Order: sequence, then C-alpha cells, then structure tokens
Amino acid sequence: MDIVADLVILIGLLVIGVPVPFCFMAAVLFMIGVHGYSFEFLLPISFYGLNSLPLLAVPFFIMAGGLMGSAGIAERLVNIASALVSRIKGGLGGVTVVACAIFGAVAGTCSAAVAAIGGIMIPRMEQEGFPRGHSSALVACASVLGQLIPPSVPMILYGWVTRTSIAACFLATVGPGILLVIIYSFLNYLMVRNMPTIKIPPPISPKEQVKEVGRVSYRGFFALLAPLIILGGIYGGYTTPTEAATVAVLYTIPVGFLVYRSMTVKDLGRALFTTATTTGVVIVLLFFVMMMGRIYTMENVPQRLVAMIVGISENKYAVLLMVNAFLVLLGMLMDDFSGTLLAAPLLLPLMKHIGIHPVHFAAIMGTNLGLGNVTPPCAPILYLAGRIGKCRFDEMIKPALFLMFVGCLPMVLVTTYWPDLSLFLPRLILGIN
Repeated sequence: MDIVADLVILIGLLVIGVPVPFCFMAAVLFMIGVHGYSFEFLLPISFYGLNSLPLLAVPFFIMAGGLMGSAGIAERLVNIASALVSRIKGGLGGVTVVACAIFGAVAGTCSAAVAAIGGIMIPRMEQEGFPRGHSSALVACASVLGQLIPPSVPMILYGWVTRTSIAACFLATVGPGILLVIIYSFLNYLMVRNMPTIKIPPPISPKEQVKEVGRVSYRGFFALLAPLIILGGIYGGYTTPTEAATVAVLYTIPVGFLVYRSMTVKDLGRALFTTATTTGVVIVLLFFVMMMGRIYTMENVPQRLVAMIVGISENKYAVLLMVNAFLVLLGMLMDDFSGTLLAAPLLLPLMKHIGIHPVHFAAIMGTNLGLGNVTPPCAPILYLAGRIGKCRFDEMIKPALFLMFVGCLPMVLVTTYWPDLSLFLPRLILGIN
C-alpha cells in the first residue's frame, strides 16, 4: 500500500500542475518518511549517478534543436521536403511530416520539432488553404517523429538508466518512425482530398522537378549535412552520442552566423538560456529519480510489479497490452523525459521476464510515450502546437484524435507485437543478439 500511496501522490501532484521535479521530490520524501531511509545514504547515490558522460548529450541536443530554427537550417529542410512532395493536393501536409522526420535527425525532442517546424509550416499551410486546426494538429502529431528518428534525447535517457546501448536504442525507433511518416502522409491526403479551399501548385515536368529539387538541395546543402555528420559520426564509429551532440552545436552556430547569416547574438543567447533552464529541470528531475529508483529497488517494487501483473495474466501479449496502456497514460501526464526515467527501470524487469529484448522495449516506450504526449487531457505537445499555431483547442482536437487513433496507435501496436521492426537495424548494424 505504501507504493500505491506514493504513486498516487506523484500522479496527483502531476494532475494539479505541480512542476514535475517537485512531484518526484514529494514522492521521495514520502517514502523516506514512511521507511526511515537516511539522506546520508541516498544523496551520494544521486550525485554519483549524475556523474555520467552520456548525460552531457542531453543539454547539447537541446541546444542544437533550439538553434536550428534561428540558424535557418529548419527552413531549408522544409524547402527540400517541399520540393519533393508538395505538388499534389495536400502535399504541404506531407511536407510537414517529412520535415519533422528530417528535423528529428538533428533535434532529438518533440518540443523542438513543434517549435521549429510548426513556426514555419503552420502559417505556410494556412496560406495554401489548410484549416488552422488541421495544420496545428498535424504538426503536433508529426512532432513525435522528433523522438523516433535518431538521435533522440529520451533514448539517451533510456539507455543511461537501463545501461543499454544508446546507439542500439537510436536504431530501434527508426523503423517505427519511417512507418509513421508513411501513415501520416497517407492520412493527411485522405483528410484534405475533398477540401475545396486547398490550393494545388501547378504541375511541372519531371525535368523541372529534378531541377527544383537540385536547386533547393544546393541551397540547403549545409542543412542536409547536419544529420549526415551526426548520424554518420555515431554509426561510423567516429563519435559517441555525447560527442555527436557537441558536434551538432559546434556545427550549427557557424552555419547560422557565417553561411546562412540568419542567426543573431540574441538568438544564441536565447538558446543558451533555454538550454540552461531545461537542463537544470532535467538534472533536478534525475536527482530525485535516482533516489526513487534506489528506494523502489530496496523495496523490491520491480519484482512485486512482475508478480502482480503475471498474477493477472501470464500471456505475453496481454501483458504487453497492459504495459502499453500504462505508458500511454503516463505520457498523458508527464513529458517524455520524465516518463522514460520513471517507467524504464520500473518495467524493464517485467519485460525481461516475458522475453522482451531491452532494445525492443526502448522502441515500445518511445512510441507509447510519444502517443501519450499528444493525447488529451494533458497532451503537452498538442497544447504547445496550439500555442505556436495560435489555434483553439476545439479546432484541432478532431483532426488530432483522428491522426492519433487511426495513425499513431496502429504504429504503436505494430511496434509492440512485431519485434523485427525495431530490432532489424540494431542487429544488422551493431550485431546485437
């Protein structure tokens, strides 16, 4: 009952809007009060856990994502995607989906994708006749690709907290990410095909299309080079994820200032401030999560959770369905960082018990938390897209729910019940068992 009361405190504080780190702090203090743990024992555990090189990747990827919009990289990635798929009805929606996927190869978070791509694409889609509610909902749902297409900050945190290969976790979400791009592009076409307000760009010959793609690719050469440098460095064995995050920042700043000349000192200062505040929140959160994890381990919570769920059903597929429901609910209540840090150490023993590979579970967690982040009532990413698009919630909820339940939910289920979708690339490239 003490664990149930602790989780009720945690979730209750989240629901009423208390900042996430303080919710975890309250849950830790409750367990300390009930069981009499010593701070002299718990504090060194948290400090030691934070002394980790992989965690340095988190602030650098956050900073890189914040700088992409100011540097002009996000806009050029959008132009490249637009040249490829925009000349059909509703094609600009497909451009938005593809742009979020490409941007995810640099930024690593949902919120960065919403801020950078939404700020560019929502006004452009409205000019082409798209309803603002549809545009904002599409950006919100497609921004999940920011944490599925590597590199991904939640996957860094998952790998750190579970001691799983971060490079393998990155690869695990590539298959689900590509599948989601295809699904969302198709659904967007179905949703807008009968809208009379949508403008269709005049058709051009294949030769002109090739020229246009070549022209925008030339202008966006340095934008395209960013994901190639980051991912090529990681999977070519030249850099660790932490070093690649540093390279992303060091690459973006001179490109913004000297090549595209769209970044100002004020933009750089704003990105540094945002990175500092976000990183501070993450570190405080990690500090208390480390304490909570140790307390839960000493109280045998993972083992008790395994026994409880297996007591309900020993069927592997039923257990996975229950885990999916829990993760989506968790994603509704908290951001992807917090959800990953809470659920990964708690549920991984259960996954191993039923024979789920830790890398496969990384993909299951990433897709489920991504769906939860855009699902009401909390839906932090959906509300963020609404603010960026200056769109009322009632205007975007209908298209958003359609994209979630007809698009994202099937992708989550396929990822869960078809392990090869997540494990094919890690096995092929990294040779994991």
